[in-house]
Amino acid sequence: MHISVFCGASHPHSEQITEAARQLGRAIARGGHTLLYGGSNLGLMGATSGAALQEGGRVVGVIPTFFSDDIIHSQPVSELVRVRTLAERKEYLIAHSDAFVALPGGIGTLDEVLEVMVANQLHHLGKPMILLNLGGYYNPFLVQLDAMRAEGLLRSAAGLVSVNSVEDIFKLLAAGAAEIS
Repeated sequence: MHISVFCGASHPHSEQITEAARQLGRAIARGGHTLLYGGSNLGLMGATSGAALQEGGRVVGVIPTFFSDDIIHSQPVSELVRVRTLAERKEYLIAHSDAFVALPGGIGTLDEVLEVMVANQLHHLGKPMILLNLGGYYNPFLVQLDAMRAEGLLRSAAGLVSVNSVEDIFKLLAAGAAEIS
């Protein structure tokens, strides 16, 4: 399975989040899956991809060419895909992945989550979008989605599932979450 991980190039204050990123990278590699991600070795991107690489996993970095060469080549990867824009990066990740996992992140991560949800809601995708909701990080976002649903402005879950641990991600995927639409 090809799993895109949406996460930032920043270091969170919580070591629990960084450790979960590492745990996710290791689990993807140990499961024989391919990790696709934003291409940097910084922050959570580096924690996730570095852990997958240390476990001998296949890692595909997808990075826009407008970043400096030191960032583009900052992390050794199995395959480096260079694209022109952030939009092209999202397009590549969505087209080449079977499932998506979002670690706690900022507006870039949220943008990627919403892109997948919109594609699912419009029936263009049908792939699971899993939030790793550590310590309730995504609870305010989930409350907003519930408000949208209650107002009739969101018709479905749009493939979104929230879990509390890395183990739960793989239980969900093993149970057939790839059929979510």
